[in-house]
Amino acid sequence: MKLDRRGFLKRATVSLVAASVPRFSGAEAKGEEMIDIHQHVNYHARTNAEMIAHQRAMGMSKTVLLPSGSQLARPSTHLGSSNGLAARVFGPGAAQRVAAKYPGEFVWFANEVPDIAETKANLEYWLERGACGIGEQKFGVDCDGKAMRLVYDVAKAYEVPVLIHFQHEKYNFGFERFHKILEAYPTVNFFGHAQTWWGNIDAKHVQTDLYPKGPVTPGGITDRYLSDYPNMFGDLSAGSGLNAMRRDMEHAAGFFDRHQDKLCYASDCADTVGNGEKCSGAGMRDVIRELVTDPEARAKIFSGNAKRLIKGLA
Repeated sequence: MKLDRRGFLKRATVSLVAASVPRFSGAEAKGEEMIDIHQHVNYHARTNAEMIAHQRAMGMSKTVLLPSGSQLARPSTHLGSSNGLAARVFGPGAAQRVAAKYPGEFVWFANEVPDIAETKANLEYWLERGACGIGEQKFGVDCDGKAMRLVYDVAKAYEVPVLIHFQHEKYNFGFERFHKILEAYPTVNFFGHAQTWWGNIDAKHVQTDLYPKGPVTPGGITDRYLSDYPNMFGDLSAGSGLNAMRRDMEHAAGFFDRHQDKLCYASDCADTVGNGEKCSGAGMRDVIRELVTDPEARAKIFSGNAKRLIKGLA
């Protein structure tokens, strides 16, 4: 790839920034260990140096890298428009290489499009080479259908968690039926993520509203899944997670308290700074610090639950 002078200087500057940001600086400043269970390589074309600088600026001690599946044009990838997790994210090999270059700072998951002949073999290939879980599963299939059950079967066999992006009428259809999976796979731990997962903290949620506003009525599907199923956990990332907490801070405080053993800090933000309004990861970090005043509960959400659930983090 040929770079002009401006491009060269930009990349050189970013590399210097990544090298100059001390590891764990934010965590040490607060005396807290922080683990991010949701980040990506090449997220919207962000460089590795930018991603690493972002994570260090937020104060992360460890980060889970979630890769994309194969680049295919088929209905489950919306004829290719959802390739790269619809964000140009690279696959498991790229995540593995970053983790190998920065041991102790990154772990990584396996991933694959769930409804192809190679799904099982490809997931097993990466799991046998050090992947600590499966995800982000973000494809246009039924969450309780045959294709996803194959993914869950692999997770069960390898004793790893599955992280799922729930988005109404686009990814992992049938959220209201997911209890069937939780019952059928009691030994598999699942992380719920994204708009439909977080909208359904509200018992009055309208499924077509991906970023609902206003007060929350407790007892939504998500609330019940977390309460009723020991293998269901919450990924606190992205604008959807931050919106779910900020829309009703009083409800959020109670939600954090009653689900302190079921929630994991995560960012899923593609910015390059690691602070400010554009960084949902920094926003969620600060909301947790504001609302979770018990140090033991906060430690569970920031790192303890993740270390308990994902091999390689402890």
